[in-house]
Amino acid sequence: MGHKSSSNGTPATAALAAAGVPFVLHPYAHDPSAASYGTEAAGALGIAPETVFKTLMVEVEGRLAVGVVPVSGNLDLKAFAAALGARKASMADPAAAERRTGYVLGGISPLGQRQSSPTVVDSSALNLGTMLVSGGKRGLDVELAPADLIRLTSAVTAAIGTRTP
Repeated sequence: MGHKSSSNGTPATAALAAAGVPFVLHPYAHDPSAASYGTEAAGALGIAPETVFKTLMVEVEGRLAVGVVPVSGNLDLKAFAAALGARKASMADPAAAERRTGYVLGGISPLGQRQSSPTVVDSSALNLGTMLVSGGKRGLDVELAPADLIRLTSAVTAAIGTRTP
């Protein structure tokens, strides 16, 4: 940890610190031309992609919700809707996602959102000792225990991630 660690502070890291949850920051050099933020993070950090999760904002029957899935796959919208007792879901409008969370796309963390939304974490996280999610800005991931993420976001878990071959 260098002397610049305070500049990494985000609402997500503040929420973790306030909750007294152990976490590790993983900053990396973000390449604006990278096709996918999540796989970029996994590659830049040299971490197995199944432990790195992306945070997706989803619209479910007119309300916003949060999906947390491994970067190695995609979000199964049908399964996501079902996990929240709804019939269908669609990806949220990016501007609405940014307004709701207070984060920019590519830096949306499930933690410390401006307004919290129902959250679903892919059940594959339960098999992991620790997982990485966005720390609240591009180029910053935070590593924590899945149980802590689930508790802090009041999340439900369900098989909402699709595996890409």
